[in-house]
Amino acid sequence: MAGSATKHPGHSLRGVASSLRETTALVIANGDLAEPDIVRQRLASLAPRWVIAADGGSQHAETLGLHVDVLIGDLDSIEPAQAERLRADGAQIIAHPPGKDETDLELALLHARALGATELVVLGAVGDRLDMTLANVMLLLHPALRRAQVALWHGRQTAFVLHPPGGEIPARAGDGVSLIPLGGDATAVRTEGLAFPLVGERLHLAAARGVSNVVTSEPARVSFKEGTLLVVILPDAATES
Repeated sequence: MAGSATKHPGHSLRGVASSLRETTALVIANGDLAEPDIVRQRLASLAPRWVIAADGGSQHAETLGLHVDVLIGDLDSIEPAQAERLRADGAQIIAHPPGKDETDLELALLHARALGATELVVLGAVGDRLDMTLANVMLLLHPALRRAQVALWHGRQTAFVLHPPGGEIPARAGDGVSLIPLGGDATAVRTEGLAFPLVGERLHLAAARGVSNVVTSEPARVSFKEGTLLVVILPDAATES
């Protein structure tokens, strides 16, 4: 069920259409921009206050027709002429030395929080470098992001983390859902509205028990006592053969 059909373009910030908010930031990294036409549809309901490009993510912003408010990073993945065009168009340029401790995406997320963003959507977090993709996913656990809602979009797919006691899974009937423990086991996991229910069970770190479930009724929910869960929503995955 890892693929997705084309019945609907995915979900907004947490899988549902979000109202316009003054504290929403779109952060664009330099990984793959999957299904740009689908992403454009999803962005239509987002209306972020800030668009922050992490270095070469500015090229994705151009592809999507977005105005960049902030360009941040060591700027090794963008031509100087393009950076100057962004500056001339009103973007703030925040350059960091190549020997920095943070990745460009981490800097962009931290800057979004410093601006006051409480809802963040990230594009371009998945790419051909496995180390960077894994590091980008693990950024969802960054202490500075704990009080924010952060979602990774990859085409029509959405990923975010839940902490105890859990919450709603903003997916539609027929969507695929994976629940993946991060950092340790998730305990006393209970689900509602999923084809393969969990009833007070432990999802072990490094085991795949929670992968490839399917939403059967809305709203689907998950509750748990300890741990952190990565929730991945794959729209219409249940229709795949």
